[in-house]
Amino acid sequence: MSHGARVIRTGVSSAGPAATSPPAASSSASASSDGELVDGAYFRSCAGMLKVAQMISLLVAFISVNNSQWTNYSAYSYFQIVAMCDLVMVLFFYIIHIFRVYRMLTCVSWPLAEFLHYLIGTILLLIASIVAASKSYNVTGLVAGATFGFLATILCVLSIWSSYKVSCITQSTSKYHA
Repeated sequence: MSHGARVIRTGVSSAGPAATSPPAASSSASASSDGELVDGAYFRSCAGMLKVAQMISLLVAFISVNNSQWTNYSAYSYFQIVAMCDLVMVLFFYIIHIFRVYRMLTCVSWPLAEFLHYLIGTILLLIASIVAASKSYNVTGLVAGATFGFLATILCVLSIWSSYKVSCITQSTSKYHA
């Protein structure tokens, strides 16, 4: 019951490790960019800067809540857990893109994994920020933590929108121009 090999091309995994460039398109610039360990262009890309902004806002939210006097232990421990888990996952996907791990591990649908992470993480972060804001009782650090939680939520929504837009455009253009 063999199903044969299928190739699914997305915006991220379109050039797998076994993919070769056509002879006319090969140059020293493309060869050096493929041979580099770190993707320097991702640092300056919109998606890369968005991930850095998310990490900074999540870290500031965590530190603000951690260094404040808590008014409700369960609400703020939930907020800290969600903020740290989201921070770790954003850092994970940032490292995946920086070191081009998606080219080596083509068995994983990285755009889908990142989309699902942002979808679930955004919902949990929105819930945690609402709970943190409602239990802050005007304690400055808790209000700041909730505010940065809402900022991180907005940045996550932007990431969802941009990744969904890119994946839909990539799939629709490859479907009609094949």
